[in-house]
Amino acid sequence: MKMTSKITVLTLALLAAGAMTFAQGTGKSNEKGDEIMRIVRDFKKPDFSTSNVIMTLTDKNGKKETRAVREYGRDKDGQYSVVMMFLSPASVKDTRFLQIEKENADDDKFIYLPSLKSTRRVNASEGSKSFMGTDATYDDLSTREFEEDYHEYITTEDKNGYKNCDVVIMTPKDKKSSQYSYRKAWIYHVDEAEKIYYPIYTELYDKNNKLVKKLTVSRIEKVGDFYIPMDDKMENVQTGHSTTLEIKNVDTTTKIPDRYFTQNFLNTGK
Repeated sequence: MKMTSKITVLTLALLAAGAMTFAQGTGKSNEKGDEIMRIVRDFKKPDFSTSNVIMTLTDKNGKKETRAVREYGRDKDGQYSVVMMFLSPASVKDTRFLQIEKENADDDKFIYLPSLKSTRRVNASEGSKSFMGTDATYDDLSTREFEEDYHEYITTEDKNGYKNCDVVIMTPKDKKSSQYSYRKAWIYHVDEAEKIYYPIYTELYDKNNKLVKKLTVSRIEKVGDFYIPMDDKMENVQTGHSTTLEIKNVDTTTKIPDRYFTQNFLNTGK
């Protein structure tokens, strides 16, 4: 079963790169690590969600570009799909992206480019490429099967104002299956009674075991019956570039027609 809590540009860190003092871990699972990440995997999501996203890209010199994005999400039969519609600025306006989660297979990804007036499939070979100039690659958007990684619990500590976070190192069993040598996540118990756990800070290490990216979730809100990460930041510490996301106007009650999650919708926007 795939991890339903994933790194995406919707749910896109603050430690200095020089503060990388943590051990890599043993590269194996332990019982507590598996237990924690199973709860993360089963993070409760709405059947449908609609939101507005303010996406800000900041380069190493502090120059910013702000984008407006409309997002539609659907959780159907345990498989998650998302559509992103770029509304502004003019350089990205009318670009549309569709991702459909697949069980035991690579997620399907399609992108509509208005300059070409056509939709194309994003191939698996493009996984390490940046998604729309953000700090997330196409692979960062993808879900991973729970069984693809070892989950090693290390300790419990406070992080970025969140109390008693479980620290878990995730190492791919097949090193070729990930662009990262390992990931280290701080898991916050959002609601212990309902067993809602969420990674509020994640470090991603490149193939040379050097810190490359940091992902911070600075605000989680309850919308209806669901906990939604509202403010996220992904930072590439090697390039100095960052991407922040502010989620607004979340609607978890309105059903979204199936046609939204099709290539035809990407082509037409309706």
